Amino acid sequence: MTVKSLVKTEPASSQYRLKKDIEFLEQWLDKIILYEGGETLLNKIRKIRESAKLLREDHHPSAYKRLKEEITNLKPPFRQNVIRFFAIYLHLVNIAEQNHRIRRRREYQQREDAVIQPGSLEKGVETLIENHITSDEVNDLLQTLSLELIITAHPTEATRRTVLQIHERIAELLMALDKPCTKREKKSLQDRLFTEITALWQTNELRDKKLTVMNEVSNGLYYFDETLFDVLPQIHQDLEELLFEKYKQKWRVPSFLRFGSWIGGDRDGNPNVTAQTTWKTLERHRKLALSKYQQSLEELKDRLSHSTKRVQVTDELKASIKKDISLLENKQKWRNEDEIYRCKVKIMLERLSQVGKTEAGYQSPDELLDDLYMIQKSIERHHHHGYSFNLLQKLIRQVELFGFHLASLDIRNHSGEHEEAVAEIFRSVNIVSDYKALTEEEKVNLLTQVLQDPRPLISIYDRYSPETQEMIDVFRMIRKAQEEFGEQAIQVYLISMTQSASDLLEVLVLAKEAGLYRVYPDGRTVSRLDIAPLLETIDDLISGPKIMKQLFETDVYRQHLSARRDSQEIMLGYSDSSKDGGTLTANWKLYKAQQEIHNMAKKYDIRLKFFHGRGGSLGRGGGPLNRSLLSQPFETLGDGVKMTEQGEVLSARYLLSDIAYRSLEQATTALLTAIAHVSHEAERNQSRSIEWERAMDEISAFSLEKYQSLVFKDTDFLTYFRQATPLLELGALNIGSRPMSRKGSARFEDLRAIPWVFAWTQSRQLLPAWFAAGTGLYRFAQQEGSLNLLQHMYQNWPFFRSTIDNLQMALTKADLPAAKEYADMVKDKAVGKRIFDEIKEEYHITKEMVLKITKQKDLLDHIPNIKESVKLRNPYVDPLNFLQVELITELRQKIDKNEEADELLREVLLTINGVAAGLRNTG
Repeated sequence: MTVKSLVKTEPASSQYRLKKDIEFLEQWLDKIILYEGGETLLNKIRKIRESAKLLREDHHPSAYKRLKEEITNLKPPFRQNVIRFFAIYLHLVNIAEQNHRIRRRREYQQREDAVIQPGSLEKGVETLIENHITSDEVNDLLQTLSLELIITAHPTEATRRTVLQIHERIAELLMALDKPCTKREKKSLQDRLFTEITALWQTNELRDKKLTVMNEVSNGLYYFDETLFDVLPQIHQDLEELLFEKYKQKWRVPSFLRFGSWIGGDRDGNPNVTAQTTWKTLERHRKLALSKYQQSLEELKDRLSHSTKRVQVTDELKASIKKDISLLENKQKWRNEDEIYRCKVKIMLERLSQVGKTEAGYQSPDELLDDLYMIQKSIERHHHHGYSFNLLQKLIRQVELFGFHLASLDIRNHSGEHEEAVAEIFRSVNIVSDYKALTEEEKVNLLTQVLQDPRPLISIYDRYSPETQEMIDVFRMIRKAQEEFGEQAIQVYLISMTQSASDLLEVLVLAKEAGLYRVYPDGRTVSRLDIAPLLETIDDLISGPKIMKQLFETDVYRQHLSARRDSQEIMLGYSDSSKDGGTLTANWKLYKAQQEIHNMAKKYDIRLKFFHGRGGSLGRGGGPLNRSLLSQPFETLGDGVKMTEQGEVLSARYLLSDIAYRSLEQATTALLTAIAHVSHEAERNQSRSIEWERAMDEISAFSLEKYQSLVFKDTDFLTYFRQATPLLELGALNIGSRPMSRKGSARFEDLRAIPWVFAWTQSRQLLPAWFAAGTGLYRFAQQEGSLNLLQHMYQNWPFFRSTIDNLQMALTKADLPAAKEYADMVKDKAVGKRIFDEIKEEYHITKEMVLKITKQKDLLDHIPNIKESVKLRNPYVDPLNFLQVELITELRQKIDKNEEADELLREVLLTINGVAAGLRNTG
């Protein structure tokens, strides 16, 4: 069989194997249902399942009526088991699809022909060769390559960690069944799989208590422990080896791929995150890092049995053992003195155990690295040069990546909180009685004077309100944390809702009072903290360049930047900007803000790093990590990229090592090849990009007008949103420590973007992910030749292609018949019908425009595997949606009558969990 024919037939056979896996899991689940609930339950589930499939096939009113009757006739406790079946089935489908991704990757790797998997590291390096990128250019490229992924505790993970662990074990058994095995081995694996699915059925999938911040910290650390600690070094090692293979020279790839965290540091609107909480988080970080190093050193000790009777080691190694052996005086030394590496590792283990406790411990990760490099240098004297001692190399890379801090912890708070604290401090020392009443110019002048004065404002004897004292304690904690855990432990302070230059200067004043910033009398400036604005709303994105320009021209702020390597981090908020102006306008304003700030910063010799605050769902900037990278302005990628990784994205991307590797190699390849093409693309696109940008300006304006006419100007819209979605019920799901809105407010402006998107997703309307885009595209396309221009932009502009592809993904996951069920929950039927009709009309306009631009007959024709996945899930999500509407309607009636409804609420929450699994999105 030729390579061409093999490639042609692979997708069909590949999908067949996936379907067989899903059928196999479904049969196993049916067996458990039969055992747990008997034939009556199983037959009822099968009847609902078949009715849902028939509805999807012919959409006939009679099929709809049959399914509704089956749903309506369900009664507790029977009903709860039906809900749980469909939810668990969808989780099993997710696991099967992940296993299928791993299978496809391994099949590519096992093939001996010239076919390379798209998005792989091999493909990335091959692309460099094909584009004649020289080794010197690659070396320069590697020095600018930087990708930071920041895990957050935003309440979007609906699945308990206990359940995720069962998922992981099921996935591992599925992978094992893919490998050649004997009949007995296969039987054993199937028995274990049945046991795990049974455990899944018999485990409580809902949290009975709201998560604490430290629960969230543990959940985040789970991914470091399970996958990231091993996968990140492997990505670097594989890239080095591929570059060596293609360029025939030795490489040392910098540690360009890192993970950070917000969990335990993000205090914006979360009163549960205190200075003490953050300190405990940092201790947990260090504890995990040290335990991982101890495990690696124990394994290294087992491997390094080399004897000085057989090999020669360096004098440096011998001297270091002689110097440090006293550390083991009261402990057992290594029994064989000729096994010198084991003697050294024994000492290293003792020093590691004393970190943070005594002066005998390593005072920094650099000291541990020095010892590891010393061992490596000695081993090179007697180890074959053509082969690496991989275990040692891996440990070195881990220490370089994770240090003793594991992951840098970002601190975030709302700009208004800083203003309140500064106002109280200024009032207490009689600088100004009402700081908040000053104009922006007056604030900047006053803050500049305070920053230039080396004298402190805060005395140890001063007493402040609890809120201001907590703010002071946070900055003092940051300084103490840098001294205890290293400066990398906390490097960035983020300011939510940044709207002016004074917002950043206020934080700099608070940093000054904690000793993190100081201007000395001789003009020397020390600054130990990066201060990053978060531009969230449409107005903030538009004014962002002006804010930063003012700061770059403010002497005291330039002194701060000079002390921070002339580097400025800027965070862009996808969630709130989308909630504020709709997804299409938000994405365009985000793109333009990056371009404008980047170009402006170049004039001031400031190096920028954009931090993309993307959510997991499409309505909050979500989508595949590699595609998200390619959709950014190319010229900004060389500055370094930082992105949030939120909620269910963590389990979908990082629960399994192979999936984690695949996700990160795709991102690495996208970034590597994009940066390599920056100058080429800039020259090639300069003339036509002006036309494209003008087009997007018009489309964005049309779209914004349409979006705001419904969301902000229609007085009935908020009523529709609250009644036609499960917004009111989401708060009981216990999926995060933060409140659903800032300050407990009922105002739309204070509602967090996560429940906003989560509620629309559950109701299958997915409004934040697509609404108003169709009108913007349609009105622009009415101009002569404009449709051709849009089609050309889709083919040649990664930003526009990503935008349109995300639209068609959202339109595919949305479902108007199911959405109509939710719209019918609106008490005022006229309001419900009017607003739903507008949503439905916009849906059809958007779908029509997407199909015209992409030249497809149906949505996602170009990504058939995803299209098939959605099609496969729909008959199992539909019953959950219908059940959810029935249950919410009954629940709200009981609440109105002040009747007990705990069990009913539980059933609602089970449907929410199931729909989230089916759509692979929450908020």
